[in-house]
Amino acid sequence: MLNNLEQVEVIGSFSNGTDALTAIQTLNPDVAILDNKMPGIKGVEVIREVRKKDHTVKLMLLTFYAESHYRQQAMIAGADYFFSKSEDFEKIQAVMTELIQHKNTENR
Repeated sequence: MLNNLEQVEVIGSFSNGTDALTAIQTLNPDVAILDNKMPGIKGVEVIREVRKKDHTVKLMLLTFYAESHYRQQAMIAGADYFFSKSEDFEKIQAVMTELIQHKNTENR
């Protein structure tokens, strides 16, 4: 999904929420894409924990459970973006492109 974006470097991929949380806190990425249903800590909980200390990383939550109450939980936790895997998956690349352009503008 991100391989064809030139200015994106994937610095990690983690199979559970605990490792994802540790990596976000250690690696300080610009963007983290999380699945809500991960072993250990769920994505929304990872977001809640990250937001206690970091308000700069852009956090995206992916889920098959796209009902409005899941979206609301994600936004209250501090997610910047909420995507349904079945309906919005292709939008992630567009958002990443937009974030890259915004960052490039800030760095000028």
